[in-house]
Amino acid sequence: MRVKLWRDLVPVSELEKNDVTPAKHGSLDLAVYDTVDGIFVSLARCSHQGANLCYGYFDGKTIECPLHQGLFDARTGEPKASPATRKLIMVEARVHNGMVQILR
Repeated sequence: MRVKLWRDLVPVSELEKNDVTPAKHGSLDLAVYDTVDGIFVSLARCSHQGANLCYGYFDGKTIECPLHQGLFDARTGEPKASPATRKLIMVEARVHNGMVQILR
């Protein structure tokens, strides 16, 4: 059984305020969302056709895919507009001692 641990991802001070910040953890490309409800993290690739969501329009709650304009709730990963139909893969995250951490 593999034990999951909190891993440092990026200092909060380096986040794009009220926006999306790209981050990398090992081979994972991640999107860190500074939402109106806190910090959330997903895999950076859209579940529709794999575009990098870090380059999409972000309004503080939802992220729009830059390729086909599919819309997702950045806090839950739920699709909100077509052509997006599959949820984003979210990564459990927290802020601890000024650092965004993910559970891996």
